[in-house]
Amino acid sequence: MPFRFERLQIPDVVRIVPRVFPDERGAFWESLKRSDFAAFGIELDVVQVNESISRRGTLRGLHYQLPPHAQGKLVRVLAGAAWDVALDLREGSPTFGRHVAVELSADNRHLLWIPPGFAHGFCALEDGTHFLYLQDAEYRPEAEGGVHPLDPALGIAWPLPAEELLLSAKDAALPPLAEANRAGFVFEGSATPDV
Repeated sequence: MPFRFERLQIPDVVRIVPRVFPDERGAFWESLKRSDFAAFGIELDVVQVNESISRRGTLRGLHYQLPPHAQGKLVRVLAGAAWDVALDLREGSPTFGRHVAVELSADNRHLLWIPPGFAHGFCALEDGTHFLYLQDAEYRPEAEGGVHPLDPALGIAWPLPAEELLLSAKDAALPPLAEANRAGFVFEGSATPDV
């Protein structure tokens, strides 16, 4: 199998480490293989691909789409590095309100699977951080939701001081988790089987 799948502290969020084949010319690796992902329990039918480029300190998120337009996302960094966060918004989940965070970078080539029911955001650690999102549902403005990424109740340890973080006006106006609209996210158990 060309991938190592690693469950994080919230088991439905999965870090995916590709097997890299370096040689004197450079390197080759597979970033997505439907059969291997499906064998692990990740069903991803990509219907929208987004990209962003951010300067160091840019904090994007925490964003989500409400049901029935909730999105699963497979994300990675193509250039630079980012501190990537997934926040569990599923009512009744044993990990509701908790988050996981990993560093994604062009150097480590890791991917992160974030299933529907999670808010997502990241902080760019380098100038020119190029972020790629593969999504299994299209963006719908009427289903847009968000949680303020600096809500102290979340306990997210962003890797840069607060005074260095750059938020859009829209993200700076997001509500704390206690006030966020999460209607329709219901915990239905683990999305991935034990492997």
